[in-house]
Amino acid sequence: MDTYNIPMGIGVIVALVIFFIVGFAMLRLIRKSGKRFVIAGKQLPFFLVGTMLLAQALDANATLGNAGGVYAAGFFAGFQFPLGLALCLVVVGIWYAKPLNRMNLLTLPDFYYRRFNRPTEVVSSILMTVSFIILVAGNLAGAAWILSTLFPISFVWALVAMASLVFLYTLAGGLFACASTDIVQIYPALLAFVTGVIWMLIAYGGWSYFAGAIPAGYFDFSGLTSLENGAMLNWGGILALAIGDVVALDFMERVFAAKSPEVARKSCFYGAGFTILVGICASVFGLMAFKLLPAGIEDYRMVLPILATGYMPFVAGLFIMVGVVAAGLSTADGGMLGVSAVWGRNIIQRNILKVWKKEYTPTERASLDRRLLIITRLMGIPVMAIAVTLAWYMPEPGIMLVLAFDVVFAGCLVPLTLGLYWKKANAYGALSGMIAGTLLRAAFFFPMASPLIPLPEHLWGLDTMISPVLSLVVMVVVCLLTQKQDPPKHHVIYETPDDIAVLSTKY
Repeated sequence: MDTYNIPMGIGVIVALVIFFIVGFAMLRLIRKSGKRFVIAGKQLPFFLVGTMLLAQALDANATLGNAGGVYAAGFFAGFQFPLGLALCLVVVGIWYAKPLNRMNLLTLPDFYYRRFNRPTEVVSSILMTVSFIILVAGNLAGAAWILSTLFPISFVWALVAMASLVFLYTLAGGLFACASTDIVQIYPALLAFVTGVIWMLIAYGGWSYFAGAIPAGYFDFSGLTSLENGAMLNWGGILALAIGDVVALDFMERVFAAKSPEVARKSCFYGAGFTILVGICASVFGLMAFKLLPAGIEDYRMVLPILATGYMPFVAGLFIMVGVVAAGLSTADGGMLGVSAVWGRNIIQRNILKVWKKEYTPTERASLDRRLLIITRLMGIPVMAIAVTLAWYMPEPGIMLVLAFDVVFAGCLVPLTLGLYWKKANAYGALSGMIAGTLLRAAFFFPMASPLIPLPEHLWGLDTMISPVLSLVVMVVVCLLTQKQDPPKHHVIYETPDDIAVLSTKY
């Protein structure tokens, strides 16, 4: 943009200061406890868990990318983001939340360790780390880009400011900071999106004013039924989010933090409902842009900012801009915390320091919780440094972000699902399926100029759907062939170890 909106930018800065104060104030709730830092002591009620799940689902893609995607390629090119994430929360609520919450897990890779073995835990940790660092980078870049459109400030300095804000309040208050900031970030944004759509409809005389300008095929179901209109790609995106995001670190940290399995389950449905509501509003803004921006724009990310700053009342536009920034920050803080906990606990403590080998005295056991806190906070430094570097060099991660979640979808989902619901699932099969699915998905993508397994453009998205199927086939076959060599451990999903056992990394 060659013009800026300084008053609205000042409003966004005021909101950021409020976010920082609220998040940093949660430092007093940590009480030198790693478990309280990572999953808030596993004591959060329905409203907080539901709010945090909503905040994680409403990232920059579900708002900014949604409106731009609708304007660029049709309704489902944008709405696939909130739709897929909402469906994911429904899937988690129905099949995953209760058993995983009951197991007293601290991180998602804990499940792969407890149900299978340490190599499976390490591979899952690496795959999840790669995907979530890219996610953190993308959301920091989106928030920084918004700030740079409102102020005459370079993208790099805006990125440093956003990253510092998230880093400091997350490092101070952990999941408590995420919960408190999510409340002040998400609900004003939700109100702004809903009231913004209502105001636009009233101000311009109803939907008929906008409907005539929408191109043919942009507001129907052809985006899901016609290969020429990108149906395969849209379905691939929806399935990658709806099913693949089940293994999202940020979603699962919030499921683990719920005070009971039933609270975890209900919170997922709460988050899903409001995700759809805000997602529809963002998509409607994308459709309205065809009438309000007839000349078109080169950068589709600008659709929502232009409408917010140029066509709405100042207060409504301000809250939408704050909401877009908040959506990016709420996802970034959850991603940073999740990756830091995985590397601190699953990689450093369990597989490098190997703290589980030692028999602890009662005094030493009391220190385990604090040790988890220290090492998780320390891991936040390289995690954020890598994310900022990636955001700097690749401010629009685009296809890399899709690939990152596709790889987790391809490699990690099947072992998690069969580990919960198939008694014959074992470590040999889980690791084999994980590797097979990941390698196939990578072969569809690398090398970027000429993939090992190329697909015609109208079949893009099929690569997302085939890879987990291969993972499933390989895992089932290997499990059936290795039952004697590697007896399954299905009984562990019914066990609830105490905190001392969990913190010692034996479980």
